[in-house]
Amino acid sequence: MPQVQLALGEITFADLEVPESLNWGGDQALVIQKLIGGSRVIDAMGRDDDAIQWSGWFLGASAFDRAQYVNTQRIIGQPLSLTMGPLNFTVIIRSFKATYEFQFRIHYSISCEVVQDNVTPTMLGAVPSIDDQMNGDMNTANGLGSLIGDGALSGLLGALNTAISGVSTFANAAQSTISSVLQPVAAVQLRVKTLLASAINTTSNIATVGGVLPFTPVAQAAASLGSQVVAFESQPSLLSLQGVMGRMSANLNSIRSNATTVTTAGGNLQQIAAKQYGDATSWTGIAKANGLTDPVVSGVQTLTVPIQPDSAGGVLGG
Repeated sequence: MPQVQLALGEITFADLEVPESLNWGGDQALVIQKLIGGSRVIDAMGRDDDAIQWSGWFLGASAFDRAQYVNTQRIIGQPLSLTMGPLNFTVIIRSFKATYEFQFRIHYSISCEVVQDNVTPTMLGAVPSIDDQMNGDMNTANGLGSLIGDGALSGLLGALNTAISGVSTFANAAQSTISSVLQPVAAVQLRVKTLLASAINTTSNIATVGGVLPFTPVAQAAASLGSQVVAFESQPSLLSLQGVMGRMSANLNSIRSNATTVTTAGGNLQQIAAKQYGDATSWTGIAKANGLTDPVVSGVQTLTVPIQPDSAGGVLGG
């Protein structure tokens, strides 16, 4: 009998149902920009975990019911716990395929996307909060904007800085709040894309060194050379800023994807919190994520439920 059990949601795989191994880990998502002369700008965008996949057999009198449960969870698409030995993940079933041979023996294969690794830290030591990451990236972006020296870009960075400063915490921010920050991020990205295209065009269309052609006036040649130097020197900063904006966008969208939705007709947030988290007092995090101040739910509403409870700020007042 295997010494290690595998559990997915409410299903515990036992005996011959347990796979011999379970893959984990993945890549670091990198954006690599190669510049003229061989130098590179490499931006680390964060962890990119591989899908966890395995196959096996459901055996015994409950084989079909257990397979149906897993298939239902695939259809629903809700986060589930996945544990095997010391491994512990929050996952969503991406693919489940089963082959019916007998009522008591069903072969299956499954693939799960990792929402969160509950064991491996993102970094050694203290893991920075999403607020620290956003503020740190904003400081980096402001520094890069100063180096680039484009007035329109500086204005857009100022608007983004104001939007970020207006968010008390990103951990369980409402979707409208996330969107209010994503908009200025997209505006900065568009301006950086325009500036980068212009810089690349300037440096890649040089007929001769400095653009100095026969019979070209000295002043015109000097201006051409100056613009080429500026364009060449601005590219690393623009590429770095492009990476920072991409990371900010990915972090903001991860907050969206880490939340689930619940449609309810009446009731109250304590009931939802008790069902989702096992703790009715965590209703304040759901309220915060939906811009509510009262636990009572009126009418039919679709609510965003953060994957992790958040009690920061205490009980909200009416």
